[in-house]
Amino acid sequence: MNTLVTVLLSALPLAAGWVVHVRWLHGCLNTARRDPLTGLRTRDGFTRRATALLKDPRAVVVLADVDRFKHINDTYGHAAGDALLKATADRLAHHVGRTGVAGRLGGDEFAAVLIDDHGTVGDLLAVLHGVLARPVEGQDPAVHTTVSLGWVRAADFPTDDLSGLLRRADEAMYAAKQARAGLRRAGLGRLFASLAGRRAGRPGAHAPVPVVGVAA
Repeated sequence: MNTLVTVLLSALPLAAGWVVHVRWLHGCLNTARRDPLTGLRTRDGFTRRATALLKDPRAVVVLADVDRFKHINDTYGHAAGDALLKATADRLAHHVGRTGVAGRLGGDEFAAVLIDDHGTVGDLLAVLHGVLARPVEGQDPAVHTTVSLGWVRAADFPTDDLSGLLRRADEAMYAAKQARAGLRRAGLGRLFASLAGRRAGRPGAHAPVPVVGVAA
């Protein structure tokens, strides 16, 4: 019995060290999946969480892009641009809530998956669109811009994975940006756009882009 106790006691420091090491590795992994500027999840971290959320039929995929961001950087400086990105991230994360996830895909592009508990996501995103257009507090002079949003209900395209849904949201967002509507939903109906999504890589092509539902 004494021998067993001695063995267990001698193993405690090793076990404690292993626990600390595992926690350290977990912390490093979480840090790597967080954008250092905004605190949102990076593309990898966002993809993992968003994919899990898409199992819920109430899931909605949102893509957001800051309008005229290069102009803001060139005019007011990168510090102002960084402040705008941080404010955009904070506002997006607040509206998505704890049940969803928001991420920064890169540059001035953000994505989110939220759970539409009450079937009012259109109203929620219309409010968000206005909130994202507010000037950043503490900036002198105040930086004014807008953010274009495209969104899609996962249930409308049950065979699409996250990549496909983001592509549809991207097409809707680009159509909203081109039409200066600011917010557009991918879904039923068709609109002929001069460019079938920014990632299509075919400038000038006339292709049908599924969009419906516009909020100024």
